[in-house]
Amino acid sequence: MRGQSRKSWLAALMTAGVVAAAVAAFPAESNAQAGGMSAEQTLGTVQIPSRVMANGEPLAAGSYEVRLTTGELTPAPGASRDLERWVEFVQDGEAQGREVASVVPQSEISEVASGAPPAPGAARVEMLRGNEYLRVWMREGDNHYLIHLATGQSGT
Repeated sequence: MRGQSRKSWLAALMTAGVVAAAVAAFPAESNAQAGGMSAEQTLGTVQIPSRVMANGEPLAAGSYEVRLTTGELTPAPGASRDLERWVEFVQDGEAQGREVASVVPQSEISEVASGAPPAPGAARVEMLRGNEYLRVWMREGDNHYLIHLATGQSGT
């Protein structure tokens, strides 16, 4: 999938609310671009404005440190293991929830997300169209981490 057809497919996938599956669209060639992510690290702190679901479990509104984990994920066939990572939402040193983050190299972020990305080392929390997902968009170096948390609200 290259060019316009890839962009259209990704846009349709994101609009349909199947955001976590978007990572499967990236070919194995992205491995090197997203490499170097085997260690646990803190991405930053975010403010979650309302209760959401993280990995099927409730996550209360509040301030959280977001930490990449070393937990294993099984990628979709043909997808890179480096393009999905578990993140934990941590308060007072204790994980309160976790979710899968899609890892998107800087060179491909415009194909996946619209709008100005956060600055390196920064984060943006935003409600997506239809109020079904709260997106936590964090940037560390040349990688963007997109975390989609279900709100439990249906689109309007």
